[in-house]
This record gives sequence, C-alpha cells and structure tokens, in this order.
Amino acid sequence: MLLKLTGSSCSGKTTLACAVGERLERVAVHDFDELGVPEGADRRWRNRMTEMWVRRALEYQDRGVDLLLTGQSPMGEVLASPSAPLLDGIAVCLVDVSDEVRRDRLTMRDSGRWDAPAVDAFLGWAAWHRQHAEDPRYRPDVIIDDSWHRMAWHRWTGWTADDRRWRTHLLDTTNQPVAESVDQVEQWVTEQRDALRSDCLPLSRGWSDQIATRADHDS
Repeated sequence: MLLKLTGSSCSGKTTLACAVGERLERVAVHDFDELGVPEGADRRWRNRMTEMWVRRALEYQDRGVDLLLTGQSPMGEVLASPSAPLLDGIAVCLVDVSDEVRRDRLTMRDSGRWDAPAVDAFLGWAAWHRQHAEDPRYRPDVIIDDSWHRMAWHRWTGWTADDRRWRTHLLDTTNQPVAESVDQVEQWVTEQRDALRSDCLPLSRGWSDQIATRADHDS
C-alpha cells in the first residue's frame, strides 16, 4: 500500500518517516524530491512525479512491501493519479505545524534563501492543505487548474466532507518532541496496515468505483 506523509515544507515529514522506517519491517521510505527538482518545476511536473511514485509503490506492492512517501502532493493529487486505483490501499497523513514554527524552521534551514513573499506562499500552501484535508470541495482549483492532462480528478470531485473515503489523519508537530511525533506516525502506519488486512481501510482496492458513503461518527 501507499502511505503518504503530506504537507507544506518544514513540518518534519522526512525526519518522521526515516525514523519510522527504522522501526517497521517491509516498509520502504522515500522522499518525493529525492530524484531532484528541476528549475521551473510546476504543477504538471508534480502531477507526473506523483504518478511515478504511485507506480513505484505498485512495484513495492508486488514484493509485499509498503511505501512510506513524504512530499507535498495532497490527497486529491494522489487519488487522481492515473495508476492510483491499482494500489491495494492508500492512506494519507497531513504533518502540520504552526505558521510561526514553520517560518522559524524555514529561516534556520535555508537562511537567506526565501524572501517574505516566498515564506508567505509556504504558509498559504499549508493553510490550503489544512482545508483540503477536511473537505474535498475546498478550492479544488488550486491543484486542478493547469494540471497534467492525464489526472483523473473526477474520481473525487463529487465527494463531500462526510464521505468516509476522504479521510486524512492530522498530525500537528508544534511544540511536540520529535520522539512523540515518531511514535504517533508509527502508530498511524500500523493502524492503516491493520485496517487494510481487515478490509476496513476506506481507500482499499475498489474505492474509485464505490458510491458515496458517509463517515462513521467515531472515525
């Protein structure tokens, strides 16, 4: 299955994924940008790379290995990738942090690289991620406009927030020890794998063909 840690920059996705990968068996950990980001990379580039990683997840799946992938592609992009329905399961976790902490981390990690408008763009992207995780109807144009022509947006654009398939786990790392966040991601991965094995995972094989289903109140 594909386990996706998503969110804007400097929320701690890569740190958490690498730590969890050392604890669990049959999990491959990769970062979306590890093959490099070309100059002028745009939405269509991210769409094509998301499909590439979905196909990589399918290769791991054939070997009985799950892919834990970090990157900024949100739920909607993953589900719209051409090969996404071939996965045995998909689960998404939004790793988030407060704007103040994100701003500080950007400054410390890339001192002098980002001007004020660029930092504001990261914060705006983070704010959009939060809303998108809650409701598929929130500003889908942000990812759909000028996108790769092979993306299948129709798979989810008719869904509402109470559709049980639209479920993103939220992890806020603000003022939380890294070790505690790692424990929570490990627990999330374990729960998603267990849900797939017990046929309870909302985004298991066949999700794209299902009719709308309301989320359980305790989900």
